[in-house]
Amino acid sequence: MDADAVFKALADPSRRRLLDMLHERSGLTLGELCTELDMRRQSVSQHLDLLEAANLVTSVRAGRRKLHYLNAVPIHDVRRRWIWKFEDPHLDALDSIKQRAEEPIMTNTAPDYVYTTYIRATAERVWEALTDRELTSRYWGHAQVSDWTVGSRLDHVRDDGSGISDVAGTVSEVDRPRRLAFTFDDPQRIDDPTFEPSLVTFDIDSHEDIVKLTMTHTRIRSRADRDSFSQGWPAILANLKTLLETGEVLPQAPWEFHAEERADQMAKNG
Repeated sequence: MDADAVFKALADPSRRRLLDMLHERSGLTLGELCTELDMRRQSVSQHLDLLEAANLVTSVRAGRRKLHYLNAVPIHDVRRRWIWKFEDPHLDALDSIKQRAEEPIMTNTAPDYVYTTYIRATAERVWEALTDRELTSRYWGHAQVSDWTVGSRLDHVRDDGSGISDVAGTVSEVDRPRRLAFTFDDPQRIDDPTFEPSLVTFDIDSHEDIVKLTMTHTRIRSRADRDSFSQGWPAILANLKTLLETGEVLPQAPWEFHAEERADQMAKNG
């Protein structure tokens, strides 16, 4: 994290307003963001460039549209590095009561989750890492099993030899090596036509010797699910990045930081 860039980006009230807007509703275009701000389109674009440079905002191309998403990781890092040691538990408790009293009635729909990382690799190699059964098993602890054609089934199979699929889905978009999308949800309900599973999309953008990999997880049903994904995806993608850059995964499985939650999920799936 470039702390100076993050603090500089957060210093401007207009940029903070843009982050608030993307927190409330992710995937907004420049035009949609401009409608809420009393400033010229060029000025909004410049603010977004500074937020992207600080990695507080990430963008994804969808046809001719450029969609913007909040990336809360740098803010979390700032809190962990600079704020937590000054926190008072009594003030935290009062703040929690205040937030609950002020917040409006929430719907069950959770915001989308977006995560961006930069990898020293080719786009083709990243694509292979996302789709190859053996490679996914190495960094994910599960093998991604599919023939990767649109409409085909995807199974997320444990690597312990049990053959149990903890997650399943359907491949919905294949644009090798730039974009891959598939539904990703409860294997017991994935064939139910009345069930709307969550959707995972990977966008792979190359620049010289590196790849910008953006993972977007949409149609998340609850904030508890989103909290779970926000723990799992960074661990998985950090392991993928390490594997592609060094040839080896991390020395310990990074999801073991959340071993209890993972064990509960696996027990529920059989």
